[in-house]
Amino acid sequence: MPLRVTFLGTAGAVPTTNRNPSGIHVAREGEELLFDAGEGIQRQMMRFGTGFSISHLFVTHLHGDHVLGIPGLLQTMDFNDREEPLAVHTPHGTRRQLKGLVNALGNRPSFPVRINEVGDGDVAYRADEYEIRAFGTDHDTRSVGYALVEDDRKGRFDREHAEELGVPVGPKFSKLHNGEPVELEDGTVVDPEQVVGEPRPGRSLVYTGDTRPTVATIEAADEPDLLIHDATFAEDRADRAAKTAHSTAQQAAEIATRAGAKRLALMHISSRYAGHTGDHLAEARDVFDGEVFVPEDGDLVELEYTDAK
Repeated sequence: MPLRVTFLGTAGAVPTTNRNPSGIHVAREGEELLFDAGEGIQRQMMRFGTGFSISHLFVTHLHGDHVLGIPGLLQTMDFNDREEPLAVHTPHGTRRQLKGLVNALGNRPSFPVRINEVGDGDVAYRADEYEIRAFGTDHDTRSVGYALVEDDRKGRFDREHAEELGVPVGPKFSKLHNGEPVELEDGTVVDPEQVVGEPRPGRSLVYTGDTRPTVATIEAADEPDLLIHDATFAEDRADRAAKTAHSTAQQAAEIATRAGAKRLALMHISSRYAGHTGDHLAEARDVFDGEVFVPEDGDLVELEYTDAK
């Protein structure tokens, strides 16, 4: 069951020749999600092979470098004869602006577009085996981040021990693994906890969008497998980061450490650093012991279960 993250746009407010404005594509077992949609997002989706079959778009805030790609994306979907509905999640108080973007070209999309406002602590989307929660961020406009958190999985089934207890191979194995006790021919009852281990954690990723460091990010998910955090500036412009409601790479690393994140992706890199992100990495690595990287547009990360062999 792959959980794939494709970085479609990693630039700060101003695009560069190498970096598009913000956009992250997430694919999980056939379902496709998009987080933010900077200008030119549909070209990035074509360039990096994600396609347009997203069911949900999660908007962190309505600054241009995060949403100006929405009209073009919707038009491209229209040209491709899309019929499936699209849900767009946006911070509380921004529905009217978002609706204006949806209808920016003067025509409503031929497919349904549902706009859902979310705030700190809201479950933006609940699926069968995971949910996406909004959490409060600290930017200079209405903003949220999003955490994709999978449900716990069943514990491992100890087939060998089950057979030792006299459980016959077959349907009773499934019942035990599903948490139901079974009765053997001699009347003995075998309980699930005798042959099923503790529940195993699912995977999680947290995406902040643009923000100063916040406690809410730390609390968004328990030890996330991947934290994608604003790192617009290095420490040489820490004052600028505070003034413009962004974070430095070091601050992102401090949040990652406190959150117990396994990996940290430094996002939204200011154009003033061009292709030189060595200071970002060095400053983050001084604080964070896990894997830290500055993704390039098109980079793909696969999240595996912590107990995967």
